Amino acid sequence: MKTHAVIDTNVIISALISTKSDSATVQVLDKLFDEEIIPLYNPEILKEYREVMNRPKFQIAQSDIELVIKSITESGIEIDAVYSDVVLTDPKDQVFYDIFLSFPDSYLITGNLKHFPTNDHIVNPAGMINIMTQ
Repeated sequence: MKTHAVIDTNVIISALISTKSDSATVQVLDKLFDEEIIPLYNPEILKEYREVMNRPKFQIAQSDIELVIKSITESGIEIDAVYSDVVLTDPKDQVFYDIFLSFPDSYLITGNLKHFPTNDHIVNPAGMINIMTQ
């Protein structure tokens, strides 16, 4: 089953720094690499991914950063966001939410559910894995 999803930066970072190969965030990243999750993105999202993955505190190898970005751009769909009237508590989350709303039947995968309105298609990594394996 292929699923279209916007992946919040915190999910990617958590997967890349995880020491548990079976964590939900790692499983989401694996599904991205296996093209079971088709990522939705725009240039603003790619910019945030790069900036956050390059933060020294995460110590993510440049080759891993490039692999993630390449996977997203090669298997994903670049979307022009339709901007919503919903104002989120964290302005940096707005683009992720707006891209999610711009593609019907997509999901938004985030580790910060409380930052977004309640919606059955806004899920944490474990929720996404459950949906995809049922």
